[in-house]
Amino acid sequence: MTTRFRRLLGVASALIVGAVLLSGCGAGTAAGPAEGSTPKPGGDLVFLIDSLGATWIPNNSAISSYQGQIWGNLTDKLIYVDAEGTLSPWIAESWDENADKTQFTLHLKDGVTFSDGTPLDAAAVVANIDIWAKGRPDDGINRIGLFPSANYVGAEAVDATTVTVSFSAPTLSFLPALAYHGSILISPATLALPAAQQADLTKDIGSGPFVVEKVAEGDSVVLKKRDDYDWGPEAVGHEGPAYLDTITYKQVAEPTLRTASVESGQAQVAYNASPQDLEALKGEGLTVETPRYLGFVNGYALNTSVAPFDDITVRQAVQHGIDRDEILSTVYTPDWFAAESLFQSTVPEATDHTADFAYDPDKAAALLDEAGWTKGADGVRTKNGQKLSFTLYPNPYLQASQSVDELVDQQLTNLGFEVNLETYDVPTYGQKVIGNAAVPANEITRSFVDVGTVAGVLTSQKKGDEDWFKVGTSDATLNDLSTRIATATDRDARAKVADELQGYVLQQGYFVPLTQIVQRVYVQAPEVNGVSYNGLAYAYYLDAWLTR
Repeated sequence: MTTRFRRLLGVASALIVGAVLLSGCGAGTAAGPAEGSTPKPGGDLVFLIDSLGATWIPNNSAISSYQGQIWGNLTDKLIYVDAEGTLSPWIAESWDENADKTQFTLHLKDGVTFSDGTPLDAAAVVANIDIWAKGRPDDGINRIGLFPSANYVGAEAVDATTVTVSFSAPTLSFLPALAYHGSILISPATLALPAAQQADLTKDIGSGPFVVEKVAEGDSVVLKKRDDYDWGPEAVGHEGPAYLDTITYKQVAEPTLRTASVESGQAQVAYNASPQDLEALKGEGLTVETPRYLGFVNGYALNTSVAPFDDITVRQAVQHGIDRDEILSTVYTPDWFAAESLFQSTVPEATDHTADFAYDPDKAAALLDEAGWTKGADGVRTKNGQKLSFTLYPNPYLQASQSVDELVDQQLTNLGFEVNLETYDVPTYGQKVIGNAAVPANEITRSFVDVGTVAGVLTSQKKGDEDWFKVGTSDATLNDLSTRIATATDRDARAKVADELQGYVLQQGYFVPLTQIVQRVYVQAPEVNGVSYNGLAYAYYLDAWLTR
């Protein structure tokens, strides 16, 4: 795309973005590089985002790639996690654990308050941990996915700054779960509200460096600095309130309009730019940030309860029939890496299992032949009168998902599959794909902080488990590995189980890795400084500042 065409798009985007942007940052071109490195207080940052989701109920929305951006600046967490998975103090100044990892003691900072002035004390932390672990499903409030709920016994306020949390079995994943982006600290008064009122963001009270100033549903959210904030995460190293006066999150669905608005100076950050545009944007002087998160790689969780993926041979054929190098070279930039397992390589327990799913079209074809799938005149394989057919649903949370799925369609069609694509926006995808037990292949983009939490998504041994592969409890080996990883008391021993688990899941063809995921892409104007990204790749603006 030429620079001139981008500038024309910038004019169009200014019309679409409208008064919110103009009031937030003023007109004009991007400023030059910062003079020195001294932060400048003040300024209004405009962040253009694909979607603002369907609800603001904290438990239901904080894990969203979109709403999580806003929650991360409205709220605090007990523990901070960096890109390498290292935990460090935040609202919890320190913590202890007993020998069998069933009881944990959190020691809280004194003097922290929610934005309504009420204390963020031990009682408030207990209320939050309870809702993360249990939710209120009868009221439409979910528990937090990947929180270690299965063996949760309860939390108790020992005194105003001390909380003990108990489990019925070893739970090494508890402390890391406190840094997960769903584990946001919310005022007990908010937590007590019915779901309909929690869905109103203006009623949701956090303790973070920003507070809600204005919400225009489906259009924008404006946050303003909290002047008395002084308890940011130790790892960020920022004392006192934020530098920025306001952050405006403005919904603009078209990615080229988001990036053009940053180019023209009408916004400072465009979220989820197309990967194919990133090199050109860098060439125009913009900053591109592509932090990777801790979690699963991008790939397909195959549904073993529906044809054709009830056959291990077909699942393995899909694994070996996908050319990931072509995906990387065609769709992505050097910021993306090849998958080596089902976990991102930044996960401390990730090990290389590339051989279990390496591209080998001859092997894939031989597997299908062995399973009795024969090609017809139209090139589609059949067996017992049934076509080798399934549908892919591009994930709208990933900017390049449709392009990837189109390539996968071509590659598997060459093997004799009939692949259909159905594309939905975020709300429709949530209604028709997420949680639909009939979907044959779910494209996964799941983050996690600790490997011990993955057991809850792989089987259905415990109430609330997600059972990604629809195996239920039928796979005794998977049950055993999942239980051992969830209940380990030693981190080194658990790493060996994690290696076994990765190999087994891939050898069974349950999961088809594609690439290591960069889900959250940020295009920034050059005047933006000091943004930090945690282990979940969210932008945190406590220490951010503008040169103009």
